[in-house]
Amino acid sequence: MTTLELIFVVALTLKSGAELLLEKLNRGQVIQFSDKAPEGLNGIMDDETYAKSNLYTLAKSRFGSIELLFDAVILAVVILSGLLPALFSWWSGWLGDSNWASALFLVFLTTLIGIPGIPFEYWSQFKIEEHFGFNRSTIKLWVIDKIKGSLIGFAIGFPLLWLLISLVGWLGIWWWVYAFAIMMAFQLLMMVLYPMLIMPLFNKLSPLENGSLKVRLMALSDRSGFKAKAINVIDGSKRSGHSNAYFTGFGRFRRIVLYDTLIEQLSEEELEAVLAHEIGHYKKGHIPKMIAISAAMMLVGFWIINYLLHSSPFFEAFGFEALADGARGNLGIAMLLFSMLGGLAMFWISPIFNSLSRKHEYEADAFARDAVKAWEPLSRALRRLSEKNLSNLNPHPLYSNFHYSHPTLLEREKAMREE
Repeated sequence: MTTLELIFVVALTLKSGAELLLEKLNRGQVIQFSDKAPEGLNGIMDDETYAKSNLYTLAKSRFGSIELLFDAVILAVVILSGLLPALFSWWSGWLGDSNWASALFLVFLTTLIGIPGIPFEYWSQFKIEEHFGFNRSTIKLWVIDKIKGSLIGFAIGFPLLWLLISLVGWLGIWWWVYAFAIMMAFQLLMMVLYPMLIMPLFNKLSPLENGSLKVRLMALSDRSGFKAKAINVIDGSKRSGHSNAYFTGFGRFRRIVLYDTLIEQLSEEELEAVLAHEIGHYKKGHIPKMIAISAAMMLVGFWIINYLLHSSPFFEAFGFEALADGARGNLGIAMLLFSMLGGLAMFWISPIFNSLSRKHEYEADAFARDAVKAWEPLSRALRRLSEKNLSNLNPHPLYSNFHYSHPTLLEREKAMREE
């Protein structure tokens, strides 16, 4: 085993062990308070619903632990077994080493690696979600979604990968700077085009119907300076009983989307508070801030890939041929290995990004409170959504740091009352 392979084994073991420990800690927290909710959480759910939410959390956690171990084994097999260089050698012998062949190999391999996870997706959707009353999809719709997603992914991903791989030959050592610029432009473009072109292939997106709710929400939009042209409703109930609301796009392309399940579950006053929260993300500049962070990380990522591209020990460590002096390796392989190995490091810094996301949620909550002149409407909405979604009301703090991008319900209520 090479030094880099040993480092990979240690990193994978530490990450997997930490994730399993976090799941165990969170299950222990749920079991500890299974008989009675902690102080401050009484009244959010009745006893039957609270018990059901605990069972739902435990079921997802146990299943998630099994899936986590399975994914770790698959990653270890792919990295350590020699499968990657063997497949690449076979592929190159069949289709050659052109840029389009390399791009096609990446698409083929990521599809191949994803196949073993399909049964887990099925079980999660049609066993766990079904058992707790959330699944509203059918097997036919689920399969159609998979096919559509694969075709769209290929139609977008293949030419984009070909372009990135081609940049090395076209632009030399500074290819990675141009690759970063192209990927950032692509991400910004997709923020605009995804709701208009891709989302309608899966869900129906329609303007909120005329009525008292629309009048109330549009009035909020105007007085808060958002000036929305329309508020859209998505038919999320087509697939799930879970509810949500989100903000997408930027500039004149910005839009707020409400799930139809959300409209069913909340009063007009509560929906107004939820909309005010989403507008708060826009008014506080959270989207540009997250784009800037994403851009910085992407730039560093491309710089690292460029470094690895010229590292013979890196390619040799994972079974590929050594590079001649001054030569560069296959960019597709470098990108693939970087994407597969990067998650081992990203896990440990996820609390930093979650902390920033929670800060943004607090700011959006405060904006909503001020916009509707009270904190209670948003509090009632959050409590209602926690009940309907069988949320874990009391996650283990360490688990929350690593996995929660939003503060807990009590943390949000406390912040809104005290500010």
